[in-house]
Amino acid sequence: MGGVVRVGDEVVSDRRWAGDVRAAVFCALTLFALIDLIDWASGTLDVVRGVLWAGLSALLYLILHPARVSAGPGWLAVRGVLRHRHVCTGLLTAVRQGEGIAPRLVLCDSLGNRVEVDPQVLAENPLLLHRLDAGARGARACGLLRTGSEVLGRLVTRLDGEGAEGVFEASGLR
Repeated sequence: MGGVVRVGDEVVSDRRWAGDVRAAVFCALTLFALIDLIDWASGTLDVVRGVLWAGLSALLYLILHPARVSAGPGWLAVRGVLRHRHVCTGLLTAVRQGEGIAPRLVLCDSLGNRVEVDPQVLAENPLLLHRLDAGARGARACGLLRTGSEVLGRLVTRLDGEGAEGVFEASGLR
C-alpha cells in the first residue's frame, strides 16, 4: 500500500487560519491606505511619513497575524510569525488553563517543550482536539500526564456536548 495515506496519519490544521490571515492583511492594508489618504489630502505626505505609516501597518499585521495550529500523530504545533513551538502529545506531563483576558491552554511535555493554544481554535477544529485528546489519553495511560487531565477532559466534554446539541438542532430533534 505504498501510495495510500491512512486518515490517522495525515496532518490536520486550523481551518480558519487562512481567513484570519486574510483579515489581518486587510486590516493592515486598510490602515495604511486610510492614513496615507488622509496625509495626502492634508498635503503633509512625504517619503518619511509614508515609510512611517508602512511600518505602523506592518506592526499591526504582526500583532493581528494568527498562530497556525496543526497536529499529526503524536504531536501538536503552534507556528507564529516569529517562532515555532511543538509538543509531543503522547509525552504530555501537564495541561493547564492559563489565566487572563484571553485564556490559553498551556501544554507541557516530558522533553521540556511548551505550547499555548487558544481553546477556541480547538473548539472550531474537532480534528485538532481529537489529536490532542488521543495523545493525552496515551500519556495518561503511561502515567506521564499527572496534572491537568481534568482541564482537557472538561474541554472535550463541553465541546462534545455543544457538538451533539448542534446535530440535534440541525436534525430537528430538539
